[in-house]
Amino acid sequence: MKKIKKNGNIYLFIALIIMVILFISSSQTYEQQSTVPILQRLLKNEPFKLFLSQFEFHYAGNPISVAEKGYFYFVEFFIRKGAHFFTFFILGGSLFLLLFNRTKSYFISFLTAWMSATGYATLDEGHQMLTGGRSPLFQDVVLDSIGALTACVLACFILWWQTSRKKTKR
Repeated sequence: MKKIKKNGNIYLFIALIIMVILFISSSQTYEQQSTVPILQRLLKNEPFKLFLSQFEFHYAGNPISVAEKGYFYFVEFFIRKGAHFFTFFILGGSLFLLLFNRTKSYFISFLTAWMSATGYATLDEGHQMLTGGRSPLFQDVVLDSIGALTACVLACFILWWQTSRKKTKR
C-alpha cells in the first residue's frame, strides 16, 4: 500500500475512474439521467420554492428560473452543473497530484493537469453530440475547466503551505 501512495498510482486510478464515469454518463440520454422523478418524490412539498423563485439568469442563451423551467427542473439544473464542477474538480486534482508526485514541479503539474482536464471536458461534450437527446455546450466546458482549475490551485496552495511549514520547523 505504501508503494501506491509513494508513486502516486492512486491518483491515476482516481482519474481513470472519473473518466470512465464521465464517458458512461455522456453515453446516456437526458431521460436516462434525469433526477426529476427522484426530486419530485423527495421534495414533493417544494421547499424553498418562494426563495428560489427570486432568481433568474441565462445559461447557454436559455433563461433559467423556477417560472421558466419549473421547480424540479430548476433544482436539477444546479445538481447537474454541480456534478460538472465536482467531477472535473476531482479529475483536475487527481491529475495534478499524480503529476506533482512524479515531477515535483508546480508549474508543469498545474498546467498539464488543468489543460488535460479541460481537453477531456471538450472531448466529453463532443461525445454528448453523438448521444441522442443531449446537447454539447461550450459553457459546460468552461464550468468543467473552472472545476479542474479550482482543484489545481487548491492543491498547489496546500502543497506549498505544507512545504513552507516543514521548512520553518527546521
